[in-house]
Amino acid sequence: MSLEQLTFPPVSPAPDLQPLRFEVRRFLREQLGDEPIEHRPFTYLGRHDPAFSAALGARGWVGMSLPRRYGGREASVLERYTVFEELLAARAPMGAHAVADRQSGPLIDRIGTDRQKALVLPGIAAGTCYFCIGMSEPDSGSDLASVRTRATRVNGGWHVNGSKIWTSSAHRSHYMILLCRTSPPGADRHAGLSQFLVDMRTPGVECRPLRNIAGENDFNEVVFTDAFIPDDMLLGNEGDGWGQVTSELALERSGPERFLSGLGLMQALVRQRRHLEPTDRPAIAIGRMMAHLHTLRRMSLSVAGMLQQARDPVLQAAIVKDLGTVFEQETAEILRLVHAAEPECASENDYTRALAETMLRAPSCTIRGGTKEVLRGIIARSIGLR
Repeated sequence: MSLEQLTFPPVSPAPDLQPLRFEVRRFLREQLGDEPIEHRPFTYLGRHDPAFSAALGARGWVGMSLPRRYGGREASVLERYTVFEELLAARAPMGAHAVADRQSGPLIDRIGTDRQKALVLPGIAAGTCYFCIGMSEPDSGSDLASVRTRATRVNGGWHVNGSKIWTSSAHRSHYMILLCRTSPPGADRHAGLSQFLVDMRTPGVECRPLRNIAGENDFNEVVFTDAFIPDDMLLGNEGDGWGQVTSELALERSGPERFLSGLGLMQALVRQRRHLEPTDRPAIAIGRMMAHLHTLRRMSLSVAGMLQQARDPVLQAAIVKDLGTVFEQETAEILRLVHAAEPECASENDYTRALAETMLRAPSCTIRGGTKEVLRGIIARSIGLR
């Protein structure tokens, strides 16, 4: 792809999604009440709340794009985007079902066997089947092609040995989509990789919790010791793992969760300064942040439009993720200059509490979905600079 071909086409014609948006807001008021967003617990995709996920599934808002025979609505990518954006903006507790809804379900629907689809898609659409992602490994950083977890053929299936790390919600998930080596690496580092659908109850699969800087253990190291994976749990074709996982990452990297994490902090700042004497500096900073937010949303919607057209916007998704990471990590520092305050997690002040939460979680923005360095390498190769 040349630099001239790098575009983010507008979503046109834009469907009228306002009725759906208002319907989701009414549902959220019923489920969550009118509590301000900054009073709700702050996590990347929301708290783990099985009851909320099941209620959302009952409304048809989980696995929306899945076929009707599996409980989906065969909704458009843009309809799903609208619901997801409203849930994120309200800090709704989506942690249980979000990964399955965002990427695992669509991937299995696209490349899975009929048996695999029947096994998990109805539960995903109901908001009762949870997934984690088995990509990153110890000592590999975000170099996904360097994975060393290995699946070795045995009678009737595969023995898996190795480990994955930074695996969000693995201890509460029913399944993992696992990327591992099924043949030794050769000249092409991307060859010899395959994906498996792994039942997390499988003997030989062990979750070891990791506590983050915020004192939470949302992610884990998952260790595989001769874990037996049946042949019929191979996802797609053997050796096609790299292409499958990069298409999956386009779903993970391009959504509104890449730039809405700091929304609560911005709202808390606006409320904090509402009764203060207006000055130019806060107005300029907030205006700048909102302009960045609007631009990122426009780019993210464009990627959703490309996915709707069955295109493969890997490059555009990487750009959205990179710019979103920078935006989320700069938010706390820029707003702190506007309204100086000491961040404090236990504070009764909405702004200082939101500031502390955002600062504690800012480093993780880099890890989720690929580091800035890896993303910029993808971008450079795609436009012929490497």
